[in-house]
Amino acid sequence: MQLGQMLALAVVQGVTELFPISSLGHSVIIRAIFGWHISKASPDFLPFLVVLHVGTASALLFYFWRDWRDILAGLWRSRGRASNEQARLFWLLVVASIPAGLIGLLFEKRIKLLFANLLVAAIFLIVNGIVLLIGDVLKRRRPDHTLEHMTWGKALVIGAAQALALIPGMSRSGVTVVAGLGKGFDYAVAARFSFLMATPIIGAAAVLEVPKLFRITGHIDLGGIFLSGVLAGGFAYLSTWILMRYFRKQEVQALRPFGYYCLMAGAAALAWYFA
Repeated sequence: MQLGQMLALAVVQGVTELFPISSLGHSVIIRAIFGWHISKASPDFLPFLVVLHVGTASALLFYFWRDWRDILAGLWRSRGRASNEQARLFWLLVVASIPAGLIGLLFEKRIKLLFANLLVAAIFLIVNGIVLLIGDVLKRRRPDHTLEHMTWGKALVIGAAQALALIPGMSRSGVTVVAGLGKGFDYAVAARFSFLMATPIIGAAAVLEVPKLFRITGHIDLGGIFLSGVLAGGFAYLSTWILMRYFRKQEVQALRPFGYYCLMAGAAALAWYFA
């Protein structure tokens, strides 16, 4: 991989992983439009992906460090039981992480076949836009709950929605925020739960790939890979900061701009594909 490609994809990852517009879908579309034929067999490819995910997970952990401090302290005080609010939130996040984790493990090979498919990414980016617009409709019809109202069933539903993000074009943050809206939470609460849920699952994806790094042979651009991870993390933190403030100020139609963007970007990608 060339350094310019690494840095560009790192910025795309950092921004679109948290914004509800699909990081995987944008990665597929950008590579296709610019004709970047990046081989998965390249010795740089796996370390690059792992470091990008580490950067994104680190940014989320840094932004929500007070939440995680309180969650872990509550878990320690309860000795692992869901007997206080913080410990209960920890186990709710665990429950929410199960569906996507299981589906990812069971269908890993089939899902990977879609990763470089421009047509799939374009179509599902349009689908993602429709889902976001539906989310705004759900928000108008539901009461606003706090995380104290989160139940095991609601957490499981939101976690199941997260599994849709395994398809290029579907946004992890988008579908989970919409699922949260559908369960009666406002934008800020749904986004907070979504981002807290993202930290362990993105981190776990990186950790699972780390052992493979020791089997890599050939020259890799460590400097470029490290810089890419820093860029991805920096932009992920900035994206989280912007989005959390944006969602706190919006009471209606907060997802509409992102929904329209996905519809236009998906349509443009389709036009490019069939041109």
